[in-house]
Amino acid sequence: MANKATKLKKQAVNKTQQILAMLQHPNGTSIPELIKATEWQAHSVRGFLAGTVRKKMVLICTES
Repeated sequence: MANKATKLKKQAVNKTQQILAMLQHPNGTSIPELIKATEWQAHSVRGFLAGTVRKKMVLICTES
């Protein structure tokens, strides 16, 4: 059982890194692109962006 938990944790870290890399692209990325890349549902991607990226990483959002 510990193997499965470790594998899931590694997958989450990899997907986190993947999302952060996609967000750093000069043109950014879209939620549909993030959904396709991570195979997460839309609400999961939005929750990740709101919870992890904005709150935990203290991302300052600016309006264009």
